[in-house]
Parts: sequence; C-alpha cells; structure tokens
Amino acid sequence: MLENLIGEFKKVYGSKEDVCSFFAPGRVNLIGEHIDYNGGHVFPCALSLGTYALVRKRKDSQIRVFSKNFSEIGVIRSDLSTIQYEESNDWANYPLGVIDILQKENYRIDHGMDILFNGNIPNGAGLSSSASVELVMGVALNNLFQLNIDQVDLVKYCQRAENEFIGVSCGIMDQFSIGLAKQDHAILLNCQTLDYQQTPIQLDEEVLIIANSNKRRGLADSKYNERRAECEQALADLKETLDIHSLGDLSIDEFENNKHLIKNTTELKRAKHAVYENQRTIEAVHRLNNGDLIGFGQLMNESHVSLRDDYEVTGKELDALVEAAWEEGAIGARMTGAGFGGCTINIVKKTEEDHFIQKVGKRYKDKVGLTADFYVVEIGDGAKQLEGGEKVWQ
Repeated sequence: MLENLIGEFKKVYGSKEDVCSFFAPGRVNLIGEHIDYNGGHVFPCALSLGTYALVRKRKDSQIRVFSKNFSEIGVIRSDLSTIQYEESNDWANYPLGVIDILQKENYRIDHGMDILFNGNIPNGAGLSSSASVELVMGVALNNLFQLNIDQVDLVKYCQRAENEFIGVSCGIMDQFSIGLAKQDHAILLNCQTLDYQQTPIQLDEEVLIIANSNKRRGLADSKYNERRAECEQALADLKETLDIHSLGDLSIDEFENNKHLIKNTTELKRAKHAVYENQRTIEAVHRLNNGDLIGFGQLMNESHVSLRDDYEVTGKELDALVEAAWEEGAIGARMTGAGFGGCTINIVKKTEEDHFIQKVGKRYKDKVGLTADFYVVEIGDGAKQLEGGEKVWQ
C-alpha cells in the first residue's frame, strides 16, 4: 500500500523525498448508540480500515492537499496565514480545520506541507471517515512539528475542528475512539467525564463483519439534530425535579420512577432509549469481561430493537440487514452509526463467515432490492506514525 502511495505522491507533487507516513483507523461502535451526546457510555473499537496520509514539509507556508479518493477534485491549495472554511474545498476542510484549531491554540506550525490522503473506509458508510482524516492530520502535525500534544487533548482539538470549523455538532466518541484505540481492544468511554477503560476482545472462534446497506444516509443529519433536541427537552423536563446533568446519570429504576415528568410521548421514547442503552452498554462490557460473548450478542440485538422502536433511526434497509443476520445465526447484530442507512455490525462464527455473507446478502437483496457490501474486519490500533517513525523512502 505505502509503496503505491509514495509513487502517487511523486506523480502529484513531483518528488518523493522526505515523506513521512501516518495512519488513522475508522471506527465502529459495538454498542451504545446515540449516547455520546446524552452523557452515557459508548463501546467503540478501531478498525483495520482507515486513512493514510503521506506528508512532506515545505519551505514556504503553502498547504497543498490531494486525496486519491477524490482525485477528480485535484490538488486543493491553502496557506497557513489564510486558512478558512470554504465550501469549494470539499473534503479538505477536515484536515485544514485541524491546522486552524491548533494554530488558534498557539501551536507553532511554521512550514507549509504537501499531503496525500488515501482511505479504504467505505465512503458514507457511517464508519467515521471524517474523524479518521482529522486524527491522521492531527498525529502528523504533532509528530512533524514536535508539538508534544497529549493524545486526549489532540482528540479534543480534532472534535473542535469538526464542531467549530466544519460546523457539525458531533460528540467526542468518533475522535476519541480513533485517537485512543488499542489493537484487539474496545474502549468503554463515559462521554460526560471522558473516563475510559480499554477492554480486551477475544474473538478466537468468531469474526466481526460489517455489512454496508448501501442506502444513502440522506436523513441522518437532520434526524440527528431532531433526536438530540428531543432528548434535550426530555432532560429539561426531568431536571425540573431531579438533580441530574444528563440522561446518562439515570439508572433504569430512577428513569421508570420519574418518566411521568416527561410531557411529550415521543420525547419519552427517546429518553427511554438513551437511559436503557447506557445501562445495556455497561452490562455488555461486564458480560464480555466474564467471557459471555453470547450474552454480549443478546444485548447488541436488544440495542437494535430499541433503536428501531424507541429511537426510530433504523429504516427498512437496516432492519432487513439485521433481521437477516439474526435469521442466519449471528451471535449479535445491530445497526451502528447515525442510522437511516449506513452499516450493521455482526459477530459471527468464523466457520459460518462465507455462509453468513452469502445468505444475508441474498435475503437483503430479495427484500429491499439493494446489494450489501460485507467487510470482515480486525480490531486495529489507534492513529499513529508508520514505519517506526522513520521517513518512508522507496
């Protein structure tokens, strides 16, 4: 992969000398969906898929970026002194936003750069390609300019780039899980306090399979904002009586004893999902730590039902994919991400891998008329410099 990218770097920028390489993974959330902005727990892991960046310092202040994934756009140019959000910069706003935030925090980035990006995360699948681009840029800047930024702080800066520069009110889960990931582990993250623990995932006889519905997620952004507002209103109703900061502060019993305070029935359903999903996530990690993968899978299934019935963010395509997975013997299957399209995550016996992909794919196509793509993935490392920190030469 790197040799090909270095050849591409030379084609685009005329030379391949002094190039350093970096990688940031995509992520999938195993359980704990639509919880990060509700102050609860999530349980994501990094993937072996991700974003590569080859970076070379320049002698001037010009920034040139190119992505093989969007090669038709060509090289996008900016300058360290004039970085600002421009719609015409398209995908490049994500790495430029990270540079902008670090500059505003008075980190010294005193040279321009030539950068080539290439990702193998399926575009629009909800596996967090934007946060992957942000973190690979952040790690590159931190290493090349010896900024000595703590990794948790770097994660927060990358989230700010998306919030403030791009204008998307995302929670911290995506950036955190990509920046702090550890191979063969998932992260139990308290999104309110940022307390976290690395949890080993032993899949000796099982495999993780991501199924991409290939349904365009056209509703996801507007419905995300709508669901967030509904939860905020439910929380406001509860706070008139209860001393809580977020829905994640509530146990199931506390919620059931006080749910009458929520005036709107739709907002009640949204809050129920948030409270129950938070507790499901904590219990799921407990079961995993006790070696109960079957029990973990059952909670994944319950998560999908809650997302379908109480949070109403699945849609017929994701439901069809998950129901097919259940019918074909998945240990656990659920939608992952914002919903209304995107992907499902499935735990399947290794011996059933080919059968599962074939049968689920057929059931899905027969039901909704779309062809799903399947990715057998490993749980990978977090964002980092490649090649042991050495420059990459061909």
